[in-house]
Order: sequence, then structure tokens, then C-alpha cells
Amino acid sequence: MASTVTTSKDPAATSRPGYGRLLRTRGAWTFLLPGFAARQPFAMLTLSIVLLVQHTTGSYGAAGAVAAVTGVAMALFAPYSGRLADRHGQRAVLVPGVLAHAVSGLALTALALTDAPLWALFAAAVPTGASVPQIGPMVRARWGVRLKGSPLMATAAAFESVTDELTFVVGPLLATALCTAVDPAAGLVTEAALTLIGGLLFAAQKGTQPRVARGGHARVEHVPALRVPGVRVLIVTFLGIGSVFGGMQVSLAAFSESIGNPGLNGVLYGVFAAGNMLAGIACGAISWKAAPQRRLIVAHAALALTASALWTAHSALLLAGVGLLVGMCIAPALITGYTLVESLVPAGARTEAFTWLTGAVALGQAAAVTVAGQLEDRLRDGAGFLVPMAGTVLALATLLALRSRLVTSPRGLTVARGVGHREPVAVD
Repeated sequence: MASTVTTSKDPAATSRPGYGRLLRTRGAWTFLLPGFAARQPFAMLTLSIVLLVQHTTGSYGAAGAVAAVTGVAMALFAPYSGRLADRHGQRAVLVPGVLAHAVSGLALTALALTDAPLWALFAAAVPTGASVPQIGPMVRARWGVRLKGSPLMATAAAFESVTDELTFVVGPLLATALCTAVDPAAGLVTEAALTLIGGLLFAAQKGTQPRVARGGHARVEHVPALRVPGVRVLIVTFLGIGSVFGGMQVSLAAFSESIGNPGLNGVLYGVFAAGNMLAGIACGAISWKAAPQRRLIVAHAALALTASALWTAHSALLLAGVGLLVGMCIAPALITGYTLVESLVPAGARTEAFTWLTGAVALGQAAAVTVAGQLEDRLRDGAGFLVPMAGTVLALATLLALRSRLVTSPRGLTVARGVGHREPVAVD
């Protein structure tokens, strides 16, 4: 059977790239709206854990460690979730996943409020992170089905980055407001509830989910995404991006606390995410002529440069300005990385590839939260901002050294476009 909608039957898919054309893609809104609701809690999770555990323990180091365990668990389990979605369908993975996440998130909240020992918080953080629903990769996979072979795929990647960053504008503000104005546990409780409701609504949209490959050609499509050399390079790159998210979450919270205005944390992080979102909008509106590999190197170099300036900012206004620039450099790197998946990875492994990249961001974020929390506890004075600098510089060095692996070769596993696009049953 052919994919749900082919390019020839969808005028939006064959039109000039642009957001207006993209959003007129047949069936897009049926998964975009519930997908936005379902991914909103992801932007609240880490910050909600940090604020709750810091309140109950008085330590940013402990709060960062618990949040880091959650991030590591998500990073380790996300690719397996993507692989299961490729093979068995998104709904089969989502429904039990969101139920498990809601239960484990509420358990973590209860343990923190009852002053449970740190090891108990770690134990609850593992299933909380492992069960985080991979909505973003699943939405990207649905775009892959609707826009197979269309130039609108790059626009869709930009649109998804904008959507992700919009959640990171709203999520931290909502988590901070709930934890500071309502109750320290309100952020994590709300996150669990939104994950459950939004995830079930998204899972109900069965008509747009990628079809499960069956029959003879399915075996060819089920190539593990990690076997593609370019994916491994992108994972390292996204680890560096994750170090920015994690380092800023802890360091901005510590900075806001140090000046006696904890509510400012959500505003500062929102400015950072707004820069990301604005840059994402611009990226999707531009018809790029430069090769995506070159764009990724330039974007990540700019990110490393601006992230290196964070630790020099010692006022709220200056920190907001630098954070805005950092955010504006993240979107091009993320968008280009996700776009490269389309040319590097076979169609039947793309959900898995997307989850590897999402997991890499979470793992980088987890490591950064841990290290930044320890630095803020011991050194203070914005020492946690050194983490984004180190993470992005190391990732840039790796990217420069291995950039040739991001080029599609005429033979081998990286020739994913021909395989994926010829295969009539796409499992994205």
C-alpha cells in the first residue's frame, strides 16, 4: 500500500515552501493541535523537578541530580520508544507510556513532599524520565508521511522547532508561576496531568500516524538508526545543544534566587526560548542555498561563541540579552540537524533517529543540570554558566572533525533517501 497521502495528491506538498503552504497540508491540523498540547509538559518537567526538590532539600545540587536522573532515563529509553513506534505504531506506544508517566510523576512528587531520602527520589525519577512520551519525534514522523519527497520538509522541520520553542516559552513560565505562586509541587502535578490528557488526545489521531511496515520490504527499512555514521555525529552535536538547556535552567534559577526575585527565572528562560522561536520562524521562511552540513557548522559555531559569553553577564538585563542571542543560535542548529535525518536515515528508522536526537538533547541537559548544580552550590557567582560554554565548544570540535560523515555517500547505510522514498510503506 502507498503512504497515507502522496505528494502528487496534495497541492501543499508540491507548492513553493512556506508556512502557509505547509499548514494547508491535508490532515496536518488533526495532529498538530493535540501534538502541541501533548508536548507542552516536556518543557515543564526538568524545571518543575528542580524547583520542587530544591524547595524540599535546600540544595541545587540535589535538585539538579534528581532532574539529571530523569533526563538520563529519558535519553536511554527514548530510542527504544521510537523503534517500537516504528514497528508497532505510535498509539501502541503512547497509551501505556503516558499512563506510566503520570503515575511515576505523581509518585516522585509525593516522595519529595514527604522528605524521602535522595535515593528514593532517584528511584522515582527513573520511570518518570523513561516514560516521557516522544511527541516531537512522532509529529516529525507524521510530517514525513504527509510530505514525502516534498521541499516542504525543511519548512516542516523549522515549524517543529518553532513549536518546540514555543512550548519552552510557555512551559518554564507556567512551571515557575505554579511552583512559586501556588505550591512547590504544583508544577510537577500539572505536568503529569497535561501529559496524560494531551498524550491520549494525540494517540487518538490514528488516521495520520505512519503505517506499520509489513511484508517483504519491511526488513530492509528496519535498519537501526545508530548504525548510520551521520546520526552518531548529530547525537554529539545535540548533546552540546542539550548542555545549553540544562546549564541555563539551573544557572538562571540560581541567579534569580541570588537577587531575591525567584519569579524572574521563568522570564529569563522565556526570553532565551523566545530567541530560539524567532530564529526558527526565520529559518523556515528562508530558501536556503547553502548545504545543510555547512549551515550546521556555522550555526553551532555561533552557538558556542554566544554561550561562552553567558558567564560574563552579571545583571538581569545583560543576561536576558545574551540569552536571547544564545536562543537565536540554537534554532538553526536544531532545524538543520533534524533536516539532515531525512537524507541520512531510511524511512523505517526515522522515528528512532529523531528520538536519538531528542534523547541526546535530554542527556546533554541532564549532565549539564548535574554539573551546573554542583558549581552553583560550591562556587556560585554564575559558575554554572561555564557548562554551556564547555558543552558547545566540545561538540563543535567533534562536528568539525567528523563533518564528512554528514554527507550522503553513493553507497551504504547513509543512502536513505532513495530507499525511504521508494518504499511504498513508510514507517516514519
